[in-house]
Amino acid sequence: MTEPAPRARRAALAFIFVTVLIDVLSFGLIIPVLPHLIEGFVGGDTAHAAYWIGVFGTVFAAIQFFSSPVQGALSDRFGRRPVILLSCLGLGLDFVFMALASTLPWLLVGRVISGITSASFTTANAYVADVTPPEKRAGSYGMLGAAFGLGFIVGPLLGGWLGDVHLRLPFWFAAGLALLNFCYGLLVLPESLPPEKRAAKFDWSHANPLGSIGLLKRYPQVFGLAAVVFIANLAHYVYPSIFVLFADYRYGWGPREVGWVLAAVGVCSVIVQAGVVGRVVAALGERRALLLGLSCGLLGFGIYGFADVGWMFLVGIPISAIWGLAAPSTQALITRQVGSDVQGRIQGALMSLVSMAGIIGPGIFAGSFGFFIDPRSPLHLPGAPFLIAALLLGVAITIAWRYARAPVVAAVRAHADTA
Repeated sequence: MTEPAPRARRAALAFIFVTVLIDVLSFGLIIPVLPHLIEGFVGGDTAHAAYWIGVFGTVFAAIQFFSSPVQGALSDRFGRRPVILLSCLGLGLDFVFMALASTLPWLLVGRVISGITSASFTTANAYVADVTPPEKRAGSYGMLGAAFGLGFIVGPLLGGWLGDVHLRLPFWFAAGLALLNFCYGLLVLPESLPPEKRAAKFDWSHANPLGSIGLLKRYPQVFGLAAVVFIANLAHYVYPSIFVLFADYRYGWGPREVGWVLAAVGVCSVIVQAGVVGRVVAALGERRALLLGLSCGLLGFGIYGFADVGWMFLVGIPISAIWGLAAPSTQALITRQVGSDVQGRIQGALMSLVSMAGIIGPGIFAGSFGFFIDPRSPLHLPGAPFLIAALLLGVAITIAWRYARAPVVAAVRAHADTA
C-alpha cells in the first residue's frame, strides 16, 4: 500500500483520536448516573440495584466478546471508514434510546446495543496500523491510550455535574457528542484500506470469537502476545471490580476522595501515553518497553496490596502508570506480524480477549476481596486482589519475555495465509 502523505496521516489519526476520545467520554458521562437510574427502576432497593448493575456489566462485556470480531471482519472486507462511521451513528442513536428508556428491560436493551456499537475500538486499532509506519505505531497507540485516559477523567466529572441537573441529561449529551462525531467523520475521514488490500470475502469462520482466536494461532508470536493482552487486561479489572469498596474499607475514602484519586490515575495515564510512550519505545525498542511497563505494573500492584495507609497507596499511582508502556508496545509488535487484509480480524480477536477478561475479572477480584475481609477468613488481607493482579502480571512478563523476542515475520505472509 502506498504510504499516506504525512499531512493526510496526521489528519486521519486526529480523527481516530477524537473518535476514541468521544466514545470513551460518552461512556464516562453515564458512569455516575447509570447506577442511580437502575436504582430508580427497582424502587430504590440498593441491594437489588447492585445485582442488576452486575448483570449490566457482564452482558456488556459478553456482547463485546461476540461483536468485536464481527466488526473486525467487516472492516477487513468493506474498509475501515464505513464500519467506524456506522459505529459512531449507532452509538449516538443508542444513547438517545437509553435516554428515553422507560423500563429496566429497555435500558438493558440499550446497553446491549452499546456493546455492539462501541466495538469501533477494534476498527480504530486496525486503522492506525493501516496509516502508520511500523516504527511509529507504538507512539500512535499511546495517543489512543491517552484518549482513553482523558475520556475517563473528564467523562465522569462532567456526567456527575450534568446528572445533578437531571439523571437523563448525560445520556442526551453523550448522544450529541457521538452524532456530532459521525457528521464530522462523514466529511473528513478518508478510507485507510484500499480495495486491493481488502479480504476477498467476509469470513464467518473468523467473525466469531472462537474462530477469531483460532486465527491468532496461525501466528505464533501474535498468539503469545495475545496471551499477554488477555492477562494484562484481566489484571486491570481489579480497579473497576473492587477499588471503590477497597478504598472505603481500607482508608475510609468517600466518593469525593475516590473521584480525586481516579482523576490522578487518569492524569498520570495521559502523561505516560501521550508524552512518554513514543520516546521510551524509540530509545528502548518495543520489547524492552513492554517488559518495563509490565514490571512497573507489577510493582505498583504490590504497593497497593500492602499499603495500609492512604499515602502509601498514592505512591504506587505514578509507578503503576508506567504500565501504560505495555499496551502500545504490544499492539505495535502484533501489527508488525500480519498484513493489512487481516488487521481488522486480528484486532477483533484481541478485543474479544479483552471482553473475556471483563467477564471473568470481576468475579475473581470481588470474590477474593470478600473472602479476605470476611471475619472467618484465615488471613485478613484486604489488598489480596491487587496481589493477585501482581501475580498475573508476573505471568504476563514471563510470556512476553519469550514471545516478544521472536523475529519479525514479513507481513506479506499474512496475505498468503488468508488468501
